[in-house]
Amino acid sequence: MDKIMILGASVYQVPLIRTAKKMGLYTIVASIPGNYPGFSDADEICHINTTDKEAILEVCEREKISGICTSGTDVAVATIGYVNEHMGLAGISEQAAENACDKSAMKEAFKRGGVAASEFLKVCSYDEACDAADKIGYPVVVKCVDSSGSRGINVVNDRSGLKEAYEEAVRYSRKDYVLIEEKLSGTEIGVDGMIQGGEILLIAPHRKYTYTLNGATMPAGHSFPYYCTDDVRREIEKQITLAVRALGLDNCAFNSDVFVDGDNVYIIEMGGRAGATGIPELISIHYGFDFYEKMIENALGRKVDLGRCSSRTKCMSRLLMSPVDGRITAIDEDRLDELRSRGNEIRTDYGPGSEVEHMYNGTTRIGDVITKTDDGPETDALLREIYSAIFVNGRSLEELWEG
Repeated sequence: MDKIMILGASVYQVPLIRTAKKMGLYTIVASIPGNYPGFSDADEICHINTTDKEAILEVCEREKISGICTSGTDVAVATIGYVNEHMGLAGISEQAAENACDKSAMKEAFKRGGVAASEFLKVCSYDEACDAADKIGYPVVVKCVDSSGSRGINVVNDRSGLKEAYEEAVRYSRKDYVLIEEKLSGTEIGVDGMIQGGEILLIAPHRKYTYTLNGATMPAGHSFPYYCTDDVRREIEKQITLAVRALGLDNCAFNSDVFVDGDNVYIIEMGGRAGATGIPELISIHYGFDFYEKMIENALGRKVDLGRCSSRTKCMSRLLMSPVDGRITAIDEDRLDELRSRGNEIRTDYGPGSEVEHMYNGTTRIGDVITKTDDGPETDALLREIYSAIFVNGRSLEELWEG
């Protein structure tokens, strides 16, 4: 039986673990200790930080794994590249992983590769951040270089907000530098895909939805298809191809944030793994194949065949989040089951009695919903129904969000 190492045991890795087991693989799951749902599905558990390259490599060599993979997180990608390089496995290379995991190295690679992207400067102190922001011109984006889920990333409109944003970026980073970037205009979308053997097999653009609370904006969901002109679609494919080549990505899934401004397309950033927020599920529904299965096949070095990608089913995901800290006091499961009977996939990460945090980045989710529509108002109405069935601190989330 082939063995696969999966880095991470959170809700974003659970479908990957379950798919690997369905494919007949022996699953070894590595994560720091905690109440992570992926542990219960694993064949073997390793309580190791996914950023500890040497410790992960030691386990992988001892177990003679056939592949290593993750989904929905950037922090483990550098370790995947390191293990692949040392064991001669298929998958992202060590250098490509380094490029994709450090937004400073990524931006430098984009610049060398002729990718349309924002102006940027790397800074190591608040004084340097002030000088960089003045040079680029406000508004600017202050960005932690090695996080995901919008952690340590803020838009700053003038000098008064710069210090707090800089300190937050430093707090979330393991590096001693952050980025100051030009604030691009346009509509932000996501683009996911897959590359194997130097051939880009899939470029999948999708609409992006966000939550805003206390001035902070976080990913809230996505939908397929993305409607645009043929010229814009060709430019998306051109810039994505340039970005993939610039980073050296191969034999992996990729996830990119993109701005579309008229006919112009700019790459914000790109990761060497599949996106979160229900993106693999949406790709599977929209195109008619199991994207998790294809990620695993790629990691194992098996030939990936996406078929004709002919389904094109409309679909949308939204995160379930709380606007307040507190405790889940009740969930009306009968009501949620009735909503599921309409063809909606509704997943809750926590049950009654669980502590929850207010939404402050893309990781503070309490569940998600996936539905076969791309109609925003229709999905908003469904969200209100779901929120009416989940109670935090004795009040429904619907009340709390309206308040």
